[in-house]
Amino acid sequence: MRIIGIDPGLQTTGFGIIDVDGQRLSYVASGTIRTTTLDLGNLPGRLKMIFDGICEVSQRYQPDMASVEIVFVNVNPQSTLLLGQARGCALTALVSQNLPVAEYTALQMKKAVVGHGRAAKNQIQEMVKRLLQLPGLPGTDAADALGMAITHAHAGLSMARMAEVSPLQRRQHAMYKAGRSY
Repeated sequence: MRIIGIDPGLQTTGFGIIDVDGQRLSYVASGTIRTTTLDLGNLPGRLKMIFDGICEVSQRYQPDMASVEIVFVNVNPQSTLLLGQARGCALTALVSQNLPVAEYTALQMKKAVVGHGRAAKNQIQEMVKRLLQLPGLPGTDAADALGMAITHAHAGLSMARMAEVSPLQRRQHAMYKAGRSY
C-alpha cells in the first residue's frame, strides 16, 4: 500500500510518500509545495498552486490513500482561517484524485512517530529519518508529512477494522481515537 501524507500550510505544504508492506515502511518521495512566489494577498492563486501541486504529486506517485493533519485554532484567528483554507484545498485535491483520506492531529502524529505528543520538530525529523532509513534529515514540513503517512500506516488497520464493525460511524465522520477517516 502506498500512502501520501500532507502537512498543509498556506506558504509551504509538505508532502511525503511511503510504501507499506506489513510492518515494513519504505521511503518513496517527499518535498514541499511553496506558494511564496505569489503575493501574500493572492489567496486564490496560492490555493490553486497547492491544489495543482498535490494533484501533480498524486498523479506521479499514484498513492492508494492519504493522511492529512487536522488543524486546530491558533492564537491568531486570521492565521487559523487562512490555514484552514489551505487544508481544505489539500483535502479537495486528494479527493479529486479519488483517494480515501484519513486525518490525524499533530499530537497523534507526534505520539505515533516519536512516542510523546510534545516532540520538537527536530525530534520528528530524526525519528522519520530512522524509521525510513534515510541518509539525511528531511525538511521540517516534509518530515511532518512523512510523519502523517507513518501515523496512518500504524493506525490505518485499526481504523479499517473499526469501520468494518460499524460502517455507519464512518459515514457520519465520527472521531476515532486514532483520527478521522472518510
